[in-house]
Amino acid sequence: MKQIRFFILFSCSILLISLVLISFEQPNQTSIITYGEPSSFKVHALHVPSQVNFAGELMQLDEDDLMERMDKELLVNTYWQSNTLLMMKRANKFFPQIERILKEEEVPDDFKYLALIESGLENLRSPAGAKGFWQILRTTGREYGLEVNSNVDERYNIELSTRMACAYLKKAKERLGSWTLAAASYNRGIAGINRILKKQQADNYYDLLLGTETKRYMFRILAVKEIMQAPERYGFFVEDAQLYSPLEYRTFAVDTAITNIARFSKQMGVNYKTMKIYNPWLLQNHLNNKSRKLYHIALPTETAP
Repeated sequence: MKQIRFFILFSCSILLISLVLISFEQPNQTSIITYGEPSSFKVHALHVPSQVNFAGELMQLDEDDLMERMDKELLVNTYWQSNTLLMMKRANKFFPQIERILKEEEVPDDFKYLALIESGLENLRSPAGAKGFWQILRTTGREYGLEVNSNVDERYNIELSTRMACAYLKKAKERLGSWTLAAASYNRGIAGINRILKKQQADNYYDLLLGTETKRYMFRILAVKEIMQAPERYGFFVEDAQLYSPLEYRTFAVDTAITNIARFSKQMGVNYKTMKIYNPWLLQNHLNNKSRKLYHIALPTETAP
């Protein structure tokens, strides 16, 4: 019996080796790839605009350095298709709320693209500990009045964090003199940008020699704005039905503690998951509120009571 099994295994091995050798000797007649011939798949270089506009501030891209930096960000965001498509879909969901607040705070509408490149409109946490759509550090959030602790983190509150970002940007604009420099300071800090301006005796972002991240920062914003405003020019075709629906909500005021948010959610006509999706700033299954602070809980508009 053992001899029969050995003979079968030996025969199969010989047959397999023969097939492999034949495959090397005979060319594959069904192959669709012919090396050395042009491919039907084409990757195109992109047209780089001769000028860009951010928050009403016009800049000519008439230097090789400026053109190449814009070209890089256009290429990166055009050919990282999955990320850019997701940004387009999320923008349809969250931009209306952000646009409303920017208008109320008298901050240019273009700053919505700053939030987009900071987080992709996801509640991310950076390696440095920055959180939320606007990627706010703990110390900065507290400095501007946001509550940040183990129970509540208002950096995840779209309404409050957007208003905080507006306060910072208006302060930066007043100190640095332009919205472009204010935007750059969101990456490098007001003091950091001011120090570089003085050292290099410059008065605008585009004339500065900067480190890699801040050097790319404004051009990332400008490239995303360019693509979002004319998506089909860059090969993006998205139907309205494929975009994520705008976040429709109402608010419910609470000035007491909530001992069990899961139970509270049911009382408000939603489940725990929906409550946390609409209020990601609620970190735990309870709200302490020892100070009787007034919180505004967001709920889907169609819910009761």
